[in-house]
Amino acid sequence: MNLVKAEVGREHGTRPSRRLRRTGRVPAVVYGMGTEPVTVSVDQTDLRVALSTEAGLNALITLDIDGGRQLSIVKDLQRHPVRRDVLHVDFLRIDPDREVEVDIPLVLIGEAKKVTQASGMVDQVMHYLPVLAKPSDIPAEVTADVSDLEVGSSLRVSDIELPSGVTAAGDSDATFAVGLITRSTKEYLRQQRAEEEEAEALIVMGEAADDEEASAAADES
Repeated sequence: MNLVKAEVGREHGTRPSRRLRRTGRVPAVVYGMGTEPVTVSVDQTDLRVALSTEAGLNALITLDIDGGRQLSIVKDLQRHPVRRDVLHVDFLRIDPDREVEVDIPLVLIGEAKKVTQASGMVDQVMHYLPVLAKPSDIPAEVTADVSDLEVGSSLRVSDIELPSGVTAAGDSDATFAVGLITRSTKEYLRQQRAEEEEAEALIVMGEAADDEEASAAADES
């Protein structure tokens, strides 16, 4: 568990926030669980260490606020568009015994051989999956197998096997991966159709030849 000391009593406004950041601290707010929001600041280094674990932004963080400790997670984190410095953090208070909704990284596994054979590509349209889970059950990531994906088909959230204690929070019919058709795919399908048509033509020719042989044999008899 990551312990981060949060200091109360910071000034509001853009200028005070800038001065605060120059001292190595990040403006933040703590809210949730039916209590009033509290404006605080946290040490930039302590915050970076807390979020550098495998859990990333979903790391469980115990905030030390005036000697009282509160379990929380980062609900929103604002960064500078160029320097990527953390400008502000929203901490959400959570109950260790109650489910919380979080966005988990969605990682595709397996090889979509039918898509590859057709020179298509797998397009991942959802990179984070919203889930409900108790704090202790929050996974670092969720994996989804795309082995059965075909060109022109899609996989949905309901196709994902979630870990025990974790349920999808969004639309179960939402698409997370699609087998896309590319120019190479179209050429592959064209060739495949041509080969099928050629095979069918050979079959027809063979059947016609068989019919002629049978007719000739009947005439001879």
